[in-house]
Amino acid sequence: MQESGTGTSTDEKTADAVEGGFERRLDARLVMAVVAAGIMSFSGVVVETAMNVAFPSLMAEFDVSTSTVQWMTTGYLVVLAVIIPTSAYLKRRFPMRRIFVAAVALFLTGILIDATAPSFAVLLAGRLIQGVGTGIALPLMFNIILDQSPMEHMGLMIGIGSLVTAIAPAVGPSVGGVIIQAFSWRMVFVLLVPLLVVSLVMGLASIRQATPVGPVRLDWPGEALLACCFACLIVALSTGVSQGVTIAVAAFSAVGVTSGVAFVWHTRRCDHPLIDLAVLGRRGFALTLSAIMLFQLVILALGYIIPNYSQLVCGEGSAVAGSLMLPGCLVGACLAPVSGRILDALGARRPILAGNLLALASCVLFCVFSSRLDTPLFIGFYLMFTLGQGLCYGCMTTNGLSFLPAGLKADGNAAINTGQQLAGAVGTSLATGFVAAAQAGAADVAQGTMAGASNAFVALVVCSVGVVVFSLAALRCPKRDADAEDAGVADAEDAE
Repeated sequence: MQESGTGTSTDEKTADAVEGGFERRLDARLVMAVVAAGIMSFSGVVVETAMNVAFPSLMAEFDVSTSTVQWMTTGYLVVLAVIIPTSAYLKRRFPMRRIFVAAVALFLTGILIDATAPSFAVLLAGRLIQGVGTGIALPLMFNIILDQSPMEHMGLMIGIGSLVTAIAPAVGPSVGGVIIQAFSWRMVFVLLVPLLVVSLVMGLASIRQATPVGPVRLDWPGEALLACCFACLIVALSTGVSQGVTIAVAAFSAVGVTSGVAFVWHTRRCDHPLIDLAVLGRRGFALTLSAIMLFQLVILALGYIIPNYSQLVCGEGSAVAGSLMLPGCLVGACLAPVSGRILDALGARRPILAGNLLALASCVLFCVFSSRLDTPLFIGFYLMFTLGQGLCYGCMTTNGLSFLPAGLKADGNAAINTGQQLAGAVGTSLATGFVAAAQAGAADVAQGTMAGASNAFVALVVCSVGVVVFSLAALRCPKRDADAEDAGVADAEDAE
């Protein structure tokens, strides 16, 4: 993504092409573009969830502990949380097709490194490179939807976008478990290569440019401060849960909090901020973002706990452990576009509250039966959870963005995607921290895993209650007329 040296640049031509406005229309090309970008996110989640099943194998092959191997997921999510905030800058600076090609190239590079990794350090490095690619692609999918979908079909299209990534948690553990048991964990990476090639071909054929692009500066100080904040806080949380409060934990926490405060101070004084924090000034959006982050925390924590509990406590093989979430994920994924249609027809309140309460009930059941969980109970309770997720998750995103005018939607999308990845990293760190701490003080690994999972389920119930509270508060917030607000800004600019 380099600037053109002489003559009329591609960016300038693109800007001229869309200067007269872009016609929003729901057609096959739009759907194909969303799916092409979605395959990138899909692939990232497939590897992430498949690797959760592979953790016992990786621990044995590379001789690493639970707290170390979990960085395959946590490190990836931290990279996503650092890269995703740049999406608003990338959208304004580069054509979408060029961004997409860069994302595919980075992800393929990481995949090939992991498929041939001779050590855990190299494996982790490849995973982090994949995080850069996915961090670019994930906001791109929703930016395409927000820029190009007709407003009357916005809920449906966000549902389709959610469907693409929602299927991945079903495919990852189940297919990954079978592949790992029949071949090895390396084949999980190898088999994604043809899928990414298909994604590249589809994207090149379908991605259109809806908004003008031009020279925009990247807020490098803001990016560095945000990266330092996220990385330090995740390290502090992961280490603190498993080892208790130490000098190192206190130091990482202090640096993380200081970096976060400095980021806010810098952003308020920067004329080209990484993320416009004005989005957090919209109370309805801020409350919805809080609910989405807590929900994502629960999703990623369950994704770690379920397959590991099944293998280490119940004694199941990787194929069975990986398939436990398949029925629920498939049902939840199919509900994603349906919930979008419900939102378009009936509004956001019904699907959001129904989904929130189902997810809460599922977490309560996991907590109550934490010492007696087996394969049927895992399947049933997780099916209930994903029913709730399918009903409400995409609707929460749509409803949250509806509080923002068009000029802030790219920043709102970046904030939501960043928050999701940060919350996912926190969820994985919490779950692995509880399990690692209990394993360290237990007579055997099975007993420790069960005790740690029980503690984690209690935390997830508390988080699920928070999701309901924040969602209720957001649904009660009045919405400003975003279109009228945008028109007012345009009139003011014309007057000048």
